[in-house]
Amino acid sequence: MEKTLSIQNISAITGLSTYTLRYYENIGLLNGIERDANGYRKYSMEDISCIDFLIKLRNTDMPISEIKEFSELRRQGNSTVTKRWELLEVHQANVVNQIKELENNLTKISEKITHYKKL
Repeated sequence: MEKTLSIQNISAITGLSTYTLRYYENIGLLNGIERDANGYRKYSMEDISCIDFLIKLRNTDMPISEIKEFSELRRQGNSTVTKRWELLEVHQANVVNQIKELENNLTKISEKITHYKKL
């Protein structure tokens, strides 16, 4: 029998509020969350893995609409693997561009600091 965790446990583990977890479920980012006899959510280890990946996508500025698309494709099963892969490749390219932009900004900030130290 697989161990399950409550929404409060998942909130503590992931750092997401219980409100956010419910919201993610309501908009279709999370699906198939089991319920106990009293109707309380029971999260599996697979659910935690899914939530962790959703957090990574959000932390790298993937729009909710694209995360919803990815989640819907995942829900459809193995026939959508290629489409999910393509979606992630586009996002990866966006993240690489963000990193380059941040590195350029950091270089300019460092140059400005050096300038002020010389004054």
